[in-house]
Amino acid sequence: MAEVSIRNITKSYTSGVPVLRGVDLDIRAGELFFLLGPSGCGKSTLLRILAGLVRPDGGSISFDGTDIGSLPPEKRHAAMVFQNYALWPHLDVFENVAFGLKTAGVGGRELRTKVMEALELVQLADFARRRVPALSGGQQQRVALARALAVEPALLLLDEPLSNLDARLRDAMRSEIRRICSLRDLTALYVTHDRQEALSMADRIGVMHGGLIREMGDPEQLYNFPKTKFCAQFLGDINFIDGEIRGGVLNTSFGTFELKGAVSSGKVTAGIRPERIRIVEAGRPGAFSAVLEDRVFSGDTCDWTFRAGDQRLYVRESAPESRRIGQEYRLWFEPEFLLALTDADGE
Repeated sequence: MAEVSIRNITKSYTSGVPVLRGVDLDIRAGELFFLLGPSGCGKSTLLRILAGLVRPDGGSISFDGTDIGSLPPEKRHAAMVFQNYALWPHLDVFENVAFGLKTAGVGGRELRTKVMEALELVQLADFARRRVPALSGGQQQRVALARALAVEPALLLLDEPLSNLDARLRDAMRSEIRRICSLRDLTALYVTHDRQEALSMADRIGVMHGGLIREMGDPEQLYNFPKTKFCAQFLGDINFIDGEIRGGVLNTSFGTFELKGAVSSGKVTAGIRPERIRIVEAGRPGAFSAVLEDRVFSGDTCDWTFRAGDQRLYVRESAPESRRIGQEYRLWFEPEFLLALTDADGE
């Protein structure tokens, strides 16, 4: 494992159109770090720069304090797992996993030992002589992961590795990748646009937009207490509430509320997650009235749409009760989860 330091990395493929605008990032040794963001934000470009597949316009990269920016890919001790697996269809599983080791000059008994150890780690030891076309998508992904692990990389790079799998296999592979990274104590950088992957797997997440990392933190911190509208919306469903701050209190068309991180005064946009709003009994201090307009039932949860003053609010309720459209209800939330959000959105 390696400690990774990235400083002021810039990249443009077309003059005057920056893809990366001076990215700074530190990844701790043994950490599973996620770069999360929409298509075109620069996350895959940064991954390829780390792998040595793309040359940056400026900046520096070091592993454990050693600058590796001038090294070719094969000298960086970084291994990459691609979105499309990049397996050789004419080779069997063993030969695919052995490919990187042979390139590095490993052979004989050592080669077989390392390949089989990697296949055992991904639970495919019995498939060593199976041809790639005969494997399922999930099995092919495991082979690609085993190939990367076999070379014992200082840094494991994963470029949206689960995007081609169906939902059931994605869930299984999330747990598998997390298990393997923990077991091997790997430093890993994982790129995705899937917030569920990031929230369920990451030690820390960097949210990218417009060629920069806009916010960074552990999953719970980023989800519950984002600072920008972009991060709040990208990480999950959220209600935006427009109001005005006076004396540290948010004034809205349907009530006044304490606001975490509030500016001293002026207009502001606040945010509250749908699952943080509760439907409560009359008489609850701090509750406000709202009329139920619509619902979306999903089995174990229900998304309710309410109208409060001139504001539409979405409420997510677990184990939902039966409720009547058009009826008035009382809503309430903990003030600490109502957040002041900035307009910084990466543009």
